[in-house]
Amino acid sequence: KDMKMISMMILALLLLFATPFSNEFGVVVGVHGFYLPGVAPQDYAQDDIVFMKVNKLTSTKTQLPYDYYTMPYCKPNPIVYSAENLGEVLRGDRIENSLYSLEMRNDMQCSVVCKIDSLSEQQTKDFETKIEEEYRVNMILDNLPVAMVKIRATEDGEGETVERKTYERGYPVGFKASVEEGGEEKSFLHNHLRFTILYHKDQETDLSRIVGFEVEPFSVKHEFEEPWDDVSPTLTTCNPGRMQYVTHGLAPQIVEEGSEVIFSYDVLYKQSDIRWASRWDTYLLMVDDQIHWFSIINSMMIVLFLSGMVALIMLRTLHRDISRYNQLETSEEAQEESGWKLVHGDVFRTPEASGLLAVHVGTGVQILACTFVTLAFAILGFLSPANRGGLGTAMVLLFTFMGFFERVRVWGVL
Repeated sequence: KDMKMISMMILALLLLFATPFSNEFGVVVGVHGFYLPGVAPQDYAQDDIVFMKVNKLTSTKTQLPYDYYTMPYCKPNPIVYSAENLGEVLRGDRIENSLYSLEMRNDMQCSVVCKIDSLSEQQTKDFETKIEEEYRVNMILDNLPVAMVKIRATEDGEGETVERKTYERGYPVGFKASVEEGGEEKSFLHNHLRFTILYHKDQETDLSRIVGFEVEPFSVKHEFEEPWDDVSPTLTTCNPGRMQYVTHGLAPQIVEEGSEVIFSYDVLYKQSDIRWASRWDTYLLMVDDQIHWFSIINSMMIVLFLSGMVALIMLRTLHRDISRYNQLETSEEAQEESGWKLVHGDVFRTPEASGLLAVHVGTGVQILACTFVTLAFAILGFLSPANRGGLGTAMVLLFTFMGFFERVRVWGVL
């Protein structure tokens, strides 16, 4: 009954938000569509100002996220926190504004964010620790996470090698390397970012939609012309007027106490044929399908093996009891209850720990119903990856409410 009610509610929502129009012959001629909150496309005209947002720092080694501004990066005044849902909070997201901005469809070179005159001992320790623990910086533009491009060679069905473009979310805080061969490794900071913005242009309206947000980090020891100008500083290591651009061949920015650090960035625009509805496809692209299928098959084999073992044990036990019943010679021996006959009197008897049984049964149905309803909402598009935290929020709410109703129903039966 509960599943039928949920299905009817979903159907009612679909009929409410997607109302068809029919002509006098009863033929549907149009349908009203709608965008979910937070995932509607945003159109930008040329020269529109777009601001980037920063998110948490993450690491696969520690699994402990950090706020972006816990590090000595360039901070705006004031720092504005974006509203987050329950799923984002549980994931540890901390979305804030930043000093990074861009003009739509206008390339920018050597834009300076800020300058740290001298790294303190604590700042140096923070950078070195995050680099050692392989932390990555996450940023957001038009609801798209920043990602580094990785070209991977794979084989198609005919055995030919095909290059596939994949994304690796975020970029590393820095890297460790030795200055001299065989020398001690030191930490270097990624202080220059080259953003590549992929956009899809509408030929009729001349408006654009952002369909890709890529980054290439650099480590460069910036030099500048004295005196330093806070409004428009002149860099000698990155100056488009002198045809001087940042490359990986420049001297890197070492992390050590007392060193001077200048943060800068470039913005490049590339027109793309990717439509807005398909812009998440590259983010969700599987890198290695063989490992994925191997894990699924391995799990299924373990479940089948354990189920077979339990079924075999039950069959042997039942067969032994049935054989014993068939070998009884006297009526007195037949009246004695043994084996599985001892169970028939307890089948319809109220269990001693009925409350505990209700909890266990309710939890199982709760997890099962939560899984199926979450999958149904995901198939309908309500839990798309563009809606950050939507999956976590839906699972927590469904798990909470469904468990209450099912436990109450089982308790009433008992």
